[in-house]
Amino acid sequence: MSLTRTADLPEHFDVLIVGAGLSGIGAACYLQREHPSKSYALLEGRGATGGTWDLFHYPGIRSDSDLHTFGYEFKPWTDKKSIAGADAILAYLRETAAEYGIDRKIRLHHKVHGAAWSSSDARWVVDVERTDTGERLKLSCRWLFCAAGYYRYDQGFTPRFEGTERFQGPILHPQHWPEHVDYKDKRVVIIGSGATAVTMVPAMAGAAAHVTMLQRTPTYIVSIPSEEWLAKVLRKVLPKAWAHALMRRKNIGMQRFIWRFCQRFPRAARRLIRWTNTRLLPKGYPVDEHFNPPYNPWTQRLCIVPDADLFKAISSGQASVVTDHIETFTEKGLRLKSGQELEADLIVTATGLNVQALGGIALSVDGAPVKLADRVAFKGMMLSGVPNFALALGYTNASWTLKVGLLCEHFCRLLAYMDAHGYTICNPELSNPAMPTRPLLDFAAGYVQRAIDSLPRQGDQSPWLMPMDYHADTRLLREDAVTDPHLRFSSHVQTATAPTPDATVTG
Repeated sequence: MSLTRTADLPEHFDVLIVGAGLSGIGAACYLQREHPSKSYALLEGRGATGGTWDLFHYPGIRSDSDLHTFGYEFKPWTDKKSIAGADAILAYLRETAAEYGIDRKIRLHHKVHGAAWSSSDARWVVDVERTDTGERLKLSCRWLFCAAGYYRYDQGFTPRFEGTERFQGPILHPQHWPEHVDYKDKRVVIIGSGATAVTMVPAMAGAAAHVTMLQRTPTYIVSIPSEEWLAKVLRKVLPKAWAHALMRRKNIGMQRFIWRFCQRFPRAARRLIRWTNTRLLPKGYPVDEHFNPPYNPWTQRLCIVPDADLFKAISSGQASVVTDHIETFTEKGLRLKSGQELEADLIVTATGLNVQALGGIALSVDGAPVKLADRVAFKGMMLSGVPNFALALGYTNASWTLKVGLLCEHFCRLLAYMDAHGYTICNPELSNPAMPTRPLLDFAAGYVQRAIDSLPRQGDQSPWLMPMDYHADTRLLREDAVTDPHLRFSSHVQTATAPTPDATVTG
């Protein structure tokens, strides 16, 4: 049924962006720069901007990618540290939003529950909850851009452990870290071996009596400098934008080289990582027990530690690593399957995330629910059979934002093409429904594998293939035409005019 009376229409925008974190703010900047006349708003379910970097408060939280590539191409990263803490990243994001006027378009406490596409009206009607008041409202848009992240903000992942009720101390998950946690002179056990665990161990080691990282399986861990000498030199002799561009290009090339080297020469990569770890650990340390994973490098993401801080904490005796399985929690700590007892005053379950596609938004197209597992990603930014919908999906083998920046550019070019030709609907369609598919994120990390059946798929050939390669995506998203045989453009008959939103929307 077509919307025919203006009074019945919800507030309307050309583009609604879901999420005011790194991807959402970046998308808004690209959109405003390339299409200044288009109306848009950012809907943020939480009460603050910044996404991940505002949500997490655990000790030592920082990036695991350099900010020259993790930051925006258009906004130079000028902090002296390339591997930066959450405070610096959050300040960078909010400065960007203020500088480009994006902060005036953000609606805080606006959680999107669902969105329904109508082909007859060529628009989405979005179901929104005001999380501060409980009010439910509708907004509509021509395009819906989902930048809501890839995990649940309200719930981290903790596997079931036997005997947790017996432990007499606190058990905390990093995603729900309280404002004030006293761990001074206390024995801390951190369960996990991923990026969060290797960040928390050295951050807590200085104050705690001792910190133990308890892992089931080792992870590849690589030390890099937190400050890059080349960036320091370039900033002295070149304008900030030039220095940023050169550092970004250099680090993109380095990331790509390391990933390709690990893929092509996994045995050599394993030996090289083991050699560097051995040099950073005390003589005679059991490297193979604690830092030699049973899988090849980049089967899962490499963990970065700045300035060898984890290895320094271990070498100083302030921290240790135990590789074993938990049998049960006890009153005083943990009993492992080897029989070893780990006493603890505080246990941290750095056991991962719960992946949640599209921020949990329920989509429907002309009344039919969209089952994500039945959809195939088009150019890594749209979904088959879902018109006028884009999503921010980054890299797993390099800085997440590198891909997001390219797809935002492509999205803006796509809007320009539609405007120039009078199109109002853009829909990716599979010409061969029997095309072989595989998981969208071809990645062995536990948080991905737990959610793999609920995520969209990718195909075996372009434009349905996710190459996870910046140079390939540069050709596809920046240099190639926006048109494609699998992309259907059409126009609809306008039946009503929606009210125009105020240009200065605030949360």
